[in-house]
Amino acid sequence: MQLNAYLNFNGNCKEAFEFYEKCLGGKIIAMVTHADMPEGANAGPEWRDRIMHARLRSGDAVLMGSDAPPEYFEEPKGFAVSVQVDDPAMAERVFEALAEGGVVRMPIQETSWAVRFAMLVDRFGIPWMINCERAA
Repeated sequence: MQLNAYLNFNGNCKEAFEFYEKCLGGKIIAMVTHADMPEGANAGPEWRDRIMHARLRSGDAVLMGSDAPPEYFEEPKGFAVSVQVDDPAMAERVFEALAEGGVVRMPIQETSWAVRFAMLVDRFGIPWMINCERAA
């Protein structure tokens, strides 16, 4: 079994995934608009370029998302996308990248369980935790 985060956006999924591709050193492996789908001819003009499904791979991790219809979109809350890394320098790099234009909730720092740990909400409103645990 594999568990993956699936994020909903308010019309800026493409921009968010291009940002995450850079921040996470990953690769977008799918970016499907409503116009790309067989039913795309039925999509209104405001939805043709919106993302129906995006998929980003970074190492073994997969992040997915789409643009939610306005009547279904809700601000993200009650969760965080957790990034686990083995290298403190990578934790610093990912934190700085994701924090650009966002809100830092806890600056990257040493904790009782981690060499580096931080929490932030990125510029797209997605909550993140960056964690580089101490060696056992």
